[in-house]
Amino acid sequence: MKITVVGGGSTYTPELIDGFARLGLPVTEIALVDPDPDRLDVIAPFARRILARQGSSAKITTTADPDEGIDGTDAVLLQLRIGGQAARHVDETFPHECGCIGQETTGAGGLAKALRTVPVVLDLAERVAKRAPNAWIVDFTNPVGIVTRALLDAGHRAVGLCNVAIGFQRTFADWLGVDHERVALDHIGLNHLTWERAVRLDGVDVLSRIFDEHGQALADRLRMPLDVVRRLGVVPSYYLRYYYAHDEVLREQLAEPSRARQVAEMEGDLLKMYADPDLTEKPALLDKRGGAYYSEAAVQLVHALTADTGDVRVANVRNNGTLPFLPDDAVIEVPSRIDAQGATPLPVTSVEPLFAGLIAHVTAYEELALEAALHGGVDQVATALLAHPLVGQVKVAEELAAKLVAANREHLWWAR
Repeated sequence: MKITVVGGGSTYTPELIDGFARLGLPVTEIALVDPDPDRLDVIAPFARRILARQGSSAKITTTADPDEGIDGTDAVLLQLRIGGQAARHVDETFPHECGCIGQETTGAGGLAKALRTVPVVLDLAERVAKRAPNAWIVDFTNPVGIVTRALLDAGHRAVGLCNVAIGFQRTFADWLGVDHERVALDHIGLNHLTWERAVRLDGVDVLSRIFDEHGQALADRLRMPLDVVRRLGVVPSYYLRYYYAHDEVLREQLAEPSRARQVAEMEGDLLKMYADPDLTEKPALLDKRGGAYYSEAAVQLVHALTADTGDVRVANVRNNGTLPFLPDDAVIEVPSRIDAQGATPLPVTSVEPLFAGLIAHVTAYEELALEAALHGGVDQVATALLAHPLVGQVKVAEELAAKLVAANREHLWWAR
């Protein structure tokens, strides 16, 4: 089996390589595609050392040419970042000028990333359709919900994936002292807008036990007061803090370096570590980079798609009636059955109004965001921002749209 990683020069890549080697997928080649040869010159040798240490015979190839990397592949993993950490820093800071939070996957910053990313991903997907028509595209590139919807709308074989659900599953399993495969989540929502409504151990909901025995640890992880979490009666994704505590988060952001600045510093340190010819396993610092259990999620999904296993995994998939208050073509993040036909969402129980309202609101924004990414125009950008619950005011939306376009002009085909 050949796996292609677009964005192979990412500092995340060793985590992914480690997963493919450690978890036993029958991989013969991993093609790393990246326009930055300096990064590939560091990442590829380290990847080969990881594989050798794990006893894997898979070979690592590198190229700046997507077509070469895609030829004959079985799965394409997308983990690209258009504009790099510099663009992310802008995403995380320009909304502050209008009194809004800055974040790379939601709000104005998330829209900026979507506008830069969707056209590039669609071009890559067309290349996959021509050179490896049976390959699956697995999208990790944020904002995953919007990017996955773009791929599916264009008719591509694609599934979106995030590490939030698997992170909660592994954390809860550790707290319960059980094997993680015994734990299943009632995970509902959109990418980066999800709630765990139940935590089932061998089919029995133990969420109340987690609240009772590990409530403070959970609250600390979410950076939310324990009484708020208990009142909600669910475990919200930590991304919900941008909605539930917007003003508090904004004050924190104004007082701290951007996450992009922190990550850029970490990446510099990681690349120095990766260049050490004696390093044969991923360093502890990589865990602080983010993306916990990224490799496990990727390997599980690719295996289920290519081996037709029918495993149940949380994925970003077409709604198709699963949440009746959303359009069928919306992309939701729920437990899904994964097989050779793709990802099929499992039925879910009725969603409470507190969650359904926000899901519907953000889904409307995502539809408009995709329209802006596909067709361009400052007015369309402002309209998408007006629909976002973190913006929602005409003057603010117009100001943010102008700033967004000015800052990203080189990456927007319609604004150059």
